[in-house]
Amino acid sequence: MHPSQRAIDLVKASEGLRLHSYRDSGGTWTIGYGHTAGVKAGQTITEAEADRMLVDDLDNAADSVRRVVTVPLTQGKFDALCDFTFNLGAGRLMGSTLLRVLNRGDYGAAAAQFRFWVMGGGEVLPGLVKRRAAERALFEGS
Repeated sequence: MHPSQRAIDLVKASEGLRLHSYRDSGGTWTIGYGHTAGVKAGQTITEAEADRMLVDDLDNAADSVRRVVTVPLTQGKFDALCDFTFNLGAGRLMGSTLLRVLNRGDYGAAAAQFRFWVMGGGEVLPGLVKRRAAERALFEGS
């Protein structure tokens, strides 16, 4: 299974496109659609480069999801987990209650876990509330 266009669209809608490097809310240099690997101050890319970076980053997230999820997934569930992993990192997925209950086959309890991942800098971030709701809807949808 590979991330579908719905996963790509969710990342794009959540991250937005920035063609010049910037520091994200955690202070990490970022560019494109939330790409962080090897990004430096003053870096500039094209939209085509941002699209390629996004596909590579989602493929990496998908590899992590495939490695740690032991139950069958629909495309929607897989896409939601790819976005979650893209946003938070594989380590967060691996240590999460979401993964633990999912791998027990409790898809409903897993869906309910998305709502707990909305904090940044010690406060609830509206953008993360919206993103987690979109992930949950995708997870529950198909």
